[in-house]
Parts: sequence; structure tokens; C-alpha cells
Amino acid sequence: MKASYYTSGVVLVLLGALTWLLMSGLNLNSARYDQEMRALDDFLRFERGLHREVLTARAGLSRNYDALVRMSGAVEDALQRLRTAAGPNAPEIRPIQKLEARAEREFGLIEQFKTKNALLQNSVAYFGLLTARLVASDNKPVAGAATRLAGAMLLLTIDTSPTAMDDVQDRLNELSTIQWPAGDHDAIVAILAHGGMLRKLLPDINTLLRALVSEADNRQQDVVRALIVKRQLAARASARTYRVWLYATSLLLVVFLVILGLQLRKRAVALERQAAFERTITDISMGFISSQHHELTASVERALRRLAEFIDADRAYFVLAEPAHAYQWTRKGAEFPKNWSAPMLDHAFRIDAGKDGIIRTSGFTPTHAPERDVLAACGLQSWLCVRSVGKRADAILGFDGLNARSLGCRDDRALFRMAFDAIANAVDRALLEQEKEKLEASLQRAERMETIGTFASGIAHNFNNIVAAIHGYTEIAETRVALGKDPGKSLMEIHRASERARELVEQILRFGRRGEGKRQTVSVKAVVCEAASLLRASLPRHISLSVTDLSDTAVLSGEAAQLQQVILNLCNNAAQAMTAPGTIGIRIAAEELTQARQIARKWLPPGRFTTVEISDPGKGMDQATMERIFEPFFTTRSDGNGLGLATVREIVEDHRGAVEVQSALGVGTRFTLWLPSTGAPHVIAPSAQHAVSDADFGKTVLVLDLDPERLLRHEEIVAALGFEPIGFTTCQDAEEACRSGKMHFDAALVFHEAGNAALKGAAVVHSAAPQLPIILATASTRDLDASQLASSGVAELVRYPLTSTELANALSRCLPPSPSELVWLSRDHRACRSQLMTTAKPQITAAIQK
Repeated sequence: MKASYYTSGVVLVLLGALTWLLMSGLNLNSARYDQEMRALDDFLRFERGLHREVLTARAGLSRNYDALVRMSGAVEDALQRLRTAAGPNAPEIRPIQKLEARAEREFGLIEQFKTKNALLQNSVAYFGLLTARLVASDNKPVAGAATRLAGAMLLLTIDTSPTAMDDVQDRLNELSTIQWPAGDHDAIVAILAHGGMLRKLLPDINTLLRALVSEADNRQQDVVRALIVKRQLAARASARTYRVWLYATSLLLVVFLVILGLQLRKRAVALERQAAFERTITDISMGFISSQHHELTASVERALRRLAEFIDADRAYFVLAEPAHAYQWTRKGAEFPKNWSAPMLDHAFRIDAGKDGIIRTSGFTPTHAPERDVLAACGLQSWLCVRSVGKRADAILGFDGLNARSLGCRDDRALFRMAFDAIANAVDRALLEQEKEKLEASLQRAERMETIGTFASGIAHNFNNIVAAIHGYTEIAETRVALGKDPGKSLMEIHRASERARELVEQILRFGRRGEGKRQTVSVKAVVCEAASLLRASLPRHISLSVTDLSDTAVLSGEAAQLQQVILNLCNNAAQAMTAPGTIGIRIAAEELTQARQIARKWLPPGRFTTVEISDPGKGMDQATMERIFEPFFTTRSDGNGLGLATVREIVEDHRGAVEVQSALGVGTRFTLWLPSTGAPHVIAPSAQHAVSDADFGKTVLVLDLDPERLLRHEEIVAALGFEPIGFTTCQDAEEACRSGKMHFDAALVFHEAGNAALKGAAVVHSAAPQLPIILATASTRDLDASQLASSGVAELVRYPLTSTELANALSRCLPPSPSELVWLSRDHRACRSQLMTTAKPQITAAIQK
């Protein structure tokens, strides 16, 4: 490209020089020299004409001086043209000035001649008339003197020498001395006057004519002519020289035009090649656009083949670092060596590739030792590599030549970058489409999980009624059976099982509505021990359970039921992976992280963590299986559902923890749960009983439940706590009982389920008895808010199914204090009620938020 620009510049310079030489060789000054010569010749011609007119006027042949004036003007015009043609700095300007000065002198002489010649012609006329008159006179002396005077005057007109002048004077004297006849007196006087004048004028006019003729010297004209001719000859010689240079320059111009034509042809061929390359890249890009992602490999290999054939390469490849993959094409007999892609990729990013990221090497020399060593190992003699630039440094497009030839040309650098971008964009699009398919699959799994959650929520609501019956009747039976006896122990186990069932139902409901559960401080030891007691009763006989390193200080904030579900799922999976007798180990430990650490896919912040390790000596897993074990619905067992480990990771990460897995085929598997510790020094046991004071026994509780069967069960639970229940199944009956005043109520227990209008019943009771504390029993607070509860007069919230402990605590907080407890109060019953509602409102708000 630079050579083409250089040649074009030379051609332009030669064209300019050729034009200048042509103009100089044309000898444009020759016309000026011709003008000078014509002007000089005109000057000489008109000067001679001027002299001729003077002589004609002297001879008396010219009646006027018009011709003389025209000739004078012609002479002046010729001189003016001569000066103009010569120019102000011409060498002949000084001789021309002399010619002008001579012309000025001649014009002065001519003016004198015209004046004197007029007098002369007038005197000659009169002299001739008078002489003829006297010659014809009868007086012979007068006639003879006149005749002799006329002869002498005629001689004077021809010869103005002193002799002739003296002879005329003598004849004038002779005529003047003769006795004049009376009739000739005037004629003689006139002849004497005109004769004297002629004697004086004729010599003067001849002197002027001689002076005028003497001015007409040809030497000055010859000097001017010689100078003009000299300049003209020099210009002609210079023009011949310019024509020679013009010829030489023309030859040079032809040579450079040929060179330029060859370069233009080469450039045209390069442009055609570039256009063909662009069409190839366009076809490749269009092929990528119309191809599916599963056709990517074939499309990239076709693109590499077309590019390699276009630049005459033996091998072509596109190598990705992340994910590690190589697309390649080779000619027959030019196969790649083993493990070639990684060294080639590393080498491409170690050497300097410039701003465009393109590397081109050919014919390696000893100074290229690093390149020679790396590329010679691949059998290369020439190499073209386009690598990714910018922040992305994970891909190269390479072309190999097995002989020492240059791949491509320098003008193709941008096109090679376009080819790299086309392939890279196609690969990125395929990866994005694969990621899209994975996301769509995850979305489908999430939708299935949501469907399952909704289905599970529906089942849980129905199952909740069954659990409530079991739990309620068990608490009633416990109050009538001694705890130390066998039936009491059985009832206690049934009570514990019902508690677990109620927590499981609540967990299913939370799973179905995707809400955050209720968190509390949990002892890991208690969770593990309870899970171990359940596992020992359900594990096969050939599998034992070992729990070590239990610590009372291992506490965290979470849901015990969910954490227990995690341990049960992991232990059951471990048992199913063990075909031979063995032991499942559970180990609890405390870990302190001083800096952030990545566990699986999560980064854990610095702090205290409790780890729970669950290990088994089972068959283990390979790497491919380990990468998918947490995917929902992925399972390796024919009877599995693929939800166990997915639920485990979801629960642990919901507790701001992480799950670490270590496994190998034939060795076994170990799951490590990382859970953040709270460091709470004291854990409140959820089963702690609340004692009802003696003052509360016998107080009346209004029970409103729209289901008659559940109403009887709930009345028995309230009665078992020492209260007097009065049940209603309609809001109208409850309102009438409150407004009539026939019955006194100390508190109200209203049952609510999501979606029904029981909250309206609580509002009705509150409007009938504003001072009556209301306890709302609900299985879900999803569709409730604090403002609704406050406007309905709700003072306490308890979970449904009921537990005697939670109900006793709520009744104790809601019932008005005894007289002994009112000693410190100075307000009336309305103030006590206001205090009670103020205390309960934050608890209601906290319950709604949870």
C-alpha cells in the first residue's frame, strides 16, 4: 500500500514536470519576438515614409500635411508596440529608448520644416508669378534683370551653396538698382521681398532636410534587431533543450505508469481476494445464524475448512480455554500431534500480538527460539493466530502451515478479526442457548416443585385436621393417666409423634407458600439426638449409627424440624448406599473461619460455624454423579424421586449455610453441613410447660369454631387446662351471648383457617364485647396483617393444631390479673385492658412478619 502511494506521488510529480517542460518547450516567447520584429520593421517603414512625405512637401507635390501627420502617428505606434513587446527588463530596451529619442528629434525637425516650408511654398508661388510678369515687361533692362534673377533663384533651389546665394543676392541688387517703370514698381518691390525670403528659407530648409536625413541612422535599428534575434535564438535553443527533457520525462512517466498499472492490478487482485474473503466470512456468519446449537461443531469445522482453504493453510482450529474445547480441521496427512491445544493456547497469550491481537510468523530463525521450540513441536513452519482481546482472554483462532509460506496478507488482518468474532459469537451463542436450555429445565423443575408444593399444601391442610385430633385427644388422655405407668409413657410418645407431625405439616405448608419459617435458637445436639432415635428404629439391621463429639454449645438460629429433616434425608441416603454391614457416622464440631471461604457453590463469611459430618462406607460416587446430585428429580435409584438432596441443600442454604460433599467410587461418601452458630448461652426447650395459676381455674372462655366436631375437641382441651369452655358454631350466637349479659366471659378463643371468614367472627365478638381479650388460632398468617388483627380485637396468636402449652401461655397473658396483682395499678378495668392490648400488639406484629 505504501509503495503504491509512493508510485502515485512520483507519477503526479512527473506529470507536473511534463506540463512545465511542455509549456517551456513550446517557446511561447517566439510570438513576442515576432511582434518586436514586426514593430521594428514598421518603425523603419514608417520612418522612411515620413522622410518621403517631407521630400514630397519640399518639392511642392503635397498640397497638405495630412499624410505627414499619419506617418508621424504610425511611427509613434510602432515604437509603442516595440516597447510593449520587449518588456520593461529586456536587453534591447535601451536601444529602443534611443530610437524613441531619435523619433522625437525627427518630429521636432519636421515641425520646423512644416513652418518654413509653408512660407517657402508661398514665396515661391508669388515669386514665380511676379517674375513671369516682369520677364514679359516691355522694359528690357527690367525684363533682363528679372530673367537673370529667376535663373539664379532656380539655381538656388537646386544648390544652396554660398556662391548660389551670392549670385541671387547680386541679381536682387541688380534689379533693385534698375530704373523701375511706373507700372512695375509694386511688382519689383514684391519680387525683391519674396526673393530675399527665398534666399533665406531655401538654405534653412535644405539644412533641416539634411539634418532629418542624417537622423535616419540604421545602426540603432540594427542593434535592436540584433538583440531581438539573439534572444530569439536563445529561446529556440532553450526550447530544444526542454523538448529533450520533455522526451526523457515522458519516458520516465511511461515507466512509472506501467509500474502504477501493475500495482493497481495487484491491488485490484487483492481487493477481489478481500471481497471473496468477506463473502466467505459473510457466508460463514449466515451459516452460524441459521444453524442450531447442536450443529455448532459441524458448522465451526466447515467454517475452519473454508478459511483454511482460502488462505492455503494445512490446519485450522478454534480453541477455547473455558470451557476447554477445541474445534479443528486438517488436510489429509497434516494431523495434529497429541495434547497440542493447551500449549498452543498458552503460547498464543505469552507473546506480544499488538493491539489487534494477531500473530503472524513465517520462516523461523534462531532469534525466534521460543517460538521455534513451541511451534516446531507441532511441525509448523508458518503460523497465523488471532486471539481474543480485551478482558476476554480465553480463545484463539489459528492457522498452521507445514512449509515456509506466509498465510494471508497484511490487508486481511481486519478480516481475520471478523472471522474470529464470527466464530466466537457463534460459540458464545451456542453456550448461551445451552445455558438457556438448562435454565428452562430448571424453570420446569421449579414449576414442578411449585406444583408439588401446592399439592402438598392441599394435602397438609387436610392432614392438619387429623393431626389436630390426635394431638388434642392425646393431651386430654395425658391429663387422666398417670405419667409413670406404661399407658402414660405410650401417650407421651404419641404426644411427641403428634408434635413432630404438626411441625412436619407446618413445614409442608411453608414449602407450599414459599415463605420464611419461624426461626428460634436450636440445639444441634437435641436435633441430632432426636433424629438418631428415629433412625435407629428405622434403619436396617446390618447398619448401625454412631454419634460422636456431641456438644451442648453447638447452637444456631433455625427450624429444628427442617434441620432434623436434613439429617434424616442424608442418613437414609447413606443407608441406601450401603449394601454391606457398616456404620453411619455423625460428628458435630465447631469451626472458626478467619476469612471468607468457598464451600461448594457458596462463599461463607468469616465467623463461627457448626459442622455436622455424616459419613458412610458405601459404594461412593463418581465426579459426574457428584455434579448432579443436588438437581431436583435427579436420582440413581429406580425407586427414588430426586428430591431428598435438593431439599437438603435448599434448607441448609436457607439457614445461610453450605453443603460440602466428598466421595469416591468404592471408598464412601461424606456430607459436611456448615451452619452459622449464634453463640447463644441458653436454649429454651420448646416443650417447657406453663403452669396455670390457681386464680385462673374456673374462668370462662368463649370458644368459636365453625366446625362442630372440632369444637368439642377444642372444648375438652380448654377444660383440661382448668377453664370453663362455652362453645359456639355461629358468629350470631356468639354475638348474642356477649351482648345479652347472661353469661360472663373472661377470654375468647376464635379459630381461623386461611380463606374463610372466621376473622370476621372475631371482629363481631370484639364489637359485642370490646374489653374481651381474643385469642386467634390459625394454621397460617399469610393472608393476615397486624392492622386487621388489631381492628378485630385479637390480642394473641396461637398455632393450629392447638397445644396445651401454647394455649395455656396465651390464656395466662390475656386473662385480667387477680386482685392481688392489681395492687400496683391505680387504673380501672379499662386501663388494664388497654395495657394488655398494648403488650400483645408487638407480639402480633412479630408473628405476622414471621
